[in-house]
Amino acid sequence: MNEHTRQRAVILASGGLDSTVVAAVAQRDGYEIYLLTLAYRQRHAIEIERAAQVASALGARQHRVIEVDLRAIGGSALTDDLPVPKKRTEQDRGQGIPITYVPGRNLIFLSLAAAHAEVLGASVIYFGANVVDYSGYPDCRPEFLRAFETVVQAGTKAGAEGRRIEVRTPLLSLTKADIVRLGLTLNAPIHLTHSCYDPVGAVACGLCDSCLIRKQGFADAGVEDPIPYAVS
Repeated sequence: MNEHTRQRAVILASGGLDSTVVAAVAQRDGYEIYLLTLAYRQRHAIEIERAAQVASALGARQHRVIEVDLRAIGGSALTDDLPVPKKRTEQDRGQGIPITYVPGRNLIFLSLAAAHAEVLGASVIYFGANVVDYSGYPDCRPEFLRAFETVVQAGTKAGAEGRRIEVRTPLLSLTKADIVRLGLTLNAPIHLTHSCYDPVGAVACGLCDSCLIRKQGFADAGVEDPIPYAVS
């Protein structure tokens, strides 16, 4: 494998704040970035458009969108006819696994990212899991991520040939305020991002868990959030 190929990285790009900052981190680390977005028939499909805009703004070598119909499975407020929780307190958000958890989503997404990395000859997948989410989402926990790396090593041609595919989660231990500050430092196109679970058209609702966490992060960082909200 030549040096150029080793410097490729696959970025799981949702169009949200975290994945956009992660893509900027990968660029800072010297990688040629290949963005991968999953269109899984999510309620907030506007994020797919934003991911394309982010890819263009960052000058990504490639942005690929793969369609996966997780609405056929359902079981989540993001892929089924279930209400998205609104106005929950921080204490409420810390209780159990929220209804916005999509069964198997990150397992599926990382598997597709690993397949894409294997084809590209990329040795790294960048993934925007962070500490704010993994208390509620089991597929954002460090033990899941390390276990996934083991599975990839055991079950791919790359692994059989001794070529490790690493999952990097540089935001894992950061707060949302930390992520905002890092994104600004790296000139990530934060103004293009979309984080809302239940947008009103293309505008973030301002009341779902994701909006509340994002708004608090910008407030804690002492920075104005560049996106509009239906309810501020």
